[in-house]
Amino acid sequence: MVLSRIWSAFIIIALTVALGRYVFQPDQKQIFTHMVTGKSGDTTYVKDIDPSQLPQHIHDQIANGQIVKWDGHNIVATEDGRYKAFDLQATNGVFETTKDAVNLCINLIGIMALFLGFMNIAEQAGGIRFLSRIIGPFFSKIFPDVPKDHPAMGHMVMNFSANLLGLDNAATPFGIKSMESLQQLNPNKDRATNAQIMFLCLHASGLTLIPTTIIADRVALKSQFPTEIFIPCMIATFVATITALTVVSFKQGIKVFQPVIIGWVMGITALFVGLILYVRTLDIKGVQLFSSSLSNGLILLIFLLIIAGALYKKAPIFDAFVDGAKGGFETAIKIIPYLVGLLVAISLLRNSGAFDFIMDGIKAGFTFLGGDARIVDALPTAILKPFSGSGARAMMIDTLKTHGADSFTGNLASVFRGSADTTFYIIAVYFGAVGIKNTRYTVGAMLLADLAGVITAIAISYLFFA
Repeated sequence: MVLSRIWSAFIIIALTVALGRYVFQPDQKQIFTHMVTGKSGDTTYVKDIDPSQLPQHIHDQIANGQIVKWDGHNIVATEDGRYKAFDLQATNGVFETTKDAVNLCINLIGIMALFLGFMNIAEQAGGIRFLSRIIGPFFSKIFPDVPKDHPAMGHMVMNFSANLLGLDNAATPFGIKSMESLQQLNPNKDRATNAQIMFLCLHASGLTLIPTTIIADRVALKSQFPTEIFIPCMIATFVATITALTVVSFKQGIKVFQPVIIGWVMGITALFVGLILYVRTLDIKGVQLFSSSLSNGLILLIFLLIIAGALYKKAPIFDAFVDGAKGGFETAIKIIPYLVGLLVAISLLRNSGAFDFIMDGIKAGFTFLGGDARIVDALPTAILKPFSGSGARAMMIDTLKTHGADSFTGNLASVFRGSADTTFYIIAVYFGAVGIKNTRYTVGAMLLADLAGVITAIAISYLFFA
């Protein structure tokens, strides 16, 4: 099983690197403690620095009261005029991470209950089947094993719509419901079907209209042009989605050059172009207002349409909501073991220094081949995103603080963050919700889509920001 091998590799690599650091680095005698009982933000390394060793630009930044990165460490001036290098623990240790996984699932219960409750109302009122008939001509081409009028079609439409608008809270319950619907058609309950793989790869490609959270972070970091990453992010996610569609279609023998598929792709492209032209006419506040109003307004509109349809069909509205909401609790609890396993492996990988070691190797190889140093400085965000969304956000923010919110490196890191999704988290949650153990080629296809998004992010950033 691919996921089992990857998970095992994460743990073995992490423990091997940690043991090596414990034996060969005198200042790492507490590394095992940090990995098991440490907390994010704990100080793991402190050393006095000779000021004469620091470049002038580091002195200038420290003089402005900044904590700066140099030689892999944070550098700060103390009140007595000395300079110290220190490191902070990247993420929680094993014990705290298990709590994080459980808390994440508990926090998901309410959102799951809300949206699955409304989805159950829509099903009983016939709304899901109505969506299935509308999208059927297109979905029947890329999901040939799913009957045209099957509820899974409507569930997937809801998920893709929420994902498109950046509504993560809504996309997750809709996506899990989609996987559960597709699981009903699965003759081998432990093995992912073609339809489940196609759905998950398209979902994980992260096609989004407006990267609202990235723009908000850039505003908070005093960027003068916080929305200029909007178009590059949109293009990068679009290429990642087309790559996912192409790769999975090739594996499944689906012909993508069909009039229906081409027509839908061109229609989505036209929607993107129209949105780009409109958003470019807005100022910063206008973009933020438009994105929040569009996203949140559509959630309320969906609720209204579901209730109106249920009243018209005379469906038992509240009873249907309660029945659907119960499933939210059950699903959130079901995915706890999968999240615990995944997050613990990632915690070990990061706190052992293995992730930094791998990242430094990639940087060194990229530099050796003559790569632009600015790309190297932004790469950590791209490398971390498939493993951890919060980690990629922290890495992007650190890059923006170090190199400038409107620098090429800062802009590229922002586009990197918006060009891919949290691949391993998505696999754990969605397959875990339905008990799939054999994920087949899902991981490889999703990582190829991520890679396409990263390459596109680099190319489009040179076009827009170089």
